[in-house]
Amino acid sequence: MRLPWRARPPRRSAEPAAPPRVSLRRKLAITAMPLLMAATGLLNAHSAEAAVACRVDYTVASQWGGGFGANVVVNNLGDAVNGWQLSWTFGAGQQITQIWNATHTQSGSSVTATNVSYNATIPSGGSVTFGFNGSWNGSNPVPTSFSLNGVPCTGTPSSPSPSPTSSPSPSPSASPTGGGGTLPSSFRWSSSGALIAPKPDSSHNIAGIKDPTVVYYNGKYHVFASTAQASGYNLVYLSFSDWSQAGSATHYYLDRTPIGSGYRAAPEVFYFAPQKLWYLVYQTGNASYSTNPDIGNPNGWSAPKNFYSGMPDIIRQNIGNGYWVDMWVICDDANCYLFSSDDNGHLYRSQTTLANFPNGFGNTVIALQDAIRNNVFEASNVYKVQGDNRYLLIVEAIGSSGRRYFRSWTSNSIAGSWTPLAASESSPFAGSSNVTFPGGAWTNDISHGEMVRTQVDQTLTISPCKMQYLYQGRDPNSGGDYNSLPWRLGLLTQTNSTC
Repeated sequence: MRLPWRARPPRRSAEPAAPPRVSLRRKLAITAMPLLMAATGLLNAHSAEAAVACRVDYTVASQWGGGFGANVVVNNLGDAVNGWQLSWTFGAGQQITQIWNATHTQSGSSVTATNVSYNATIPSGGSVTFGFNGSWNGSNPVPTSFSLNGVPCTGTPSSPSPSPTSSPSPSPSASPTGGGGTLPSSFRWSSSGALIAPKPDSSHNIAGIKDPTVVYYNGKYHVFASTAQASGYNLVYLSFSDWSQAGSATHYYLDRTPIGSGYRAAPEVFYFAPQKLWYLVYQTGNASYSTNPDIGNPNGWSAPKNFYSGMPDIIRQNIGNGYWVDMWVICDDANCYLFSSDDNGHLYRSQTTLANFPNGFGNTVIALQDAIRNNVFEASNVYKVQGDNRYLLIVEAIGSSGRRYFRSWTSNSIAGSWTPLAASESSPFAGSSNVTFPGGAWTNDISHGEMVRTQVDQTLTISPCKMQYLYQGRDPNSGGDYNSLPWRLGLLTQTNSTC
């Protein structure tokens, strides 16, 4: 999201009201019957003093004839858990056929999923995620009750608006994805044509639509993007049930909402499960955010608030003649991390605790850098890779010909060191050298975009199978002022999936 000026809007308070805490605890009575406890699998699950309380978000991510894929998020509302078992009963005889990030046993309709070595601990206020593929016959209802280490999970949403605990309809445009795949060492993609173009009106003389973020929730793709015009940037929202409908979807301009007018750009959207709120993160000259209990209500977004009181010192010291852009938030079970770029070869990372989010971001460090500024330029995405036990980082670079492309790295933790994956111009994550255009090449740039995720929550989980990436491109013959370039949105689909 390069800009030819330094936007510095008036600062707003970085201290939003603290979200209400959910107090829901039930003591698990440990009796003096060790043989019975061992038989039920509880003896090693938790201590006698632990107060167990929980909420489970069960989502059908995809469904097809006789089969389905599901994601399960266990939200810990009680004391920290070291070793967990989640039990439930299917309502129509469904059977698990493949599971990842957990092991399972099943007897008839009764299922128990158990942690694996790397995700045994769930901190208080944290969560753990696993997924599975299953079979069904006749119907596939969502389970209605769950128990964590023998204690019913009775946490309930506090908002009457729809919550991502409900099952989205299957994606009509994507094949089911399994959980057993891994990231390849190189990538190949096929691109759609330009699916989404600007829709100017009497007050929005828009030249380009760019920087998209996307989630698939409740049977619809929800897309937020930047609108670019000579007078500046703002945000737009659209939704549709199939990519074939993307071009005809209604555009809702968010400067007409409490987000307001002025410089807002480069959005990222996700559902923050601990607060049961959608977050829209974007740049305003600072790192800013708005919240909304209902992603489908464009007018429901709150006025902007800032994550920082001002630019962190380490960014100020290294930004040179670059620009502070492209904020990106991702959380694990304990912490939330905020990444940003400076168009000067540096990727920064700040962090706060999951319980303190969105407040308290600090400890800002350089997470990745390159002496050649164009090699680590902007538009970073960080994702948790489902079933792979790694995180994927992609960063937009500018190639020798001036074309935009993406490099990639992996790490075992968000705050860890990053190992190059497909990170060169000749072998990129995504670029003109590994993207084909069956309908004719409409762009030479593969620029700022977002992966279609398997989960909508703050973990930003993606499947390594049959990946899709919504990106911005433009007519290769276009030129001139950056803010007036005719950016359009297209969709990449991975063609060398390992699963």
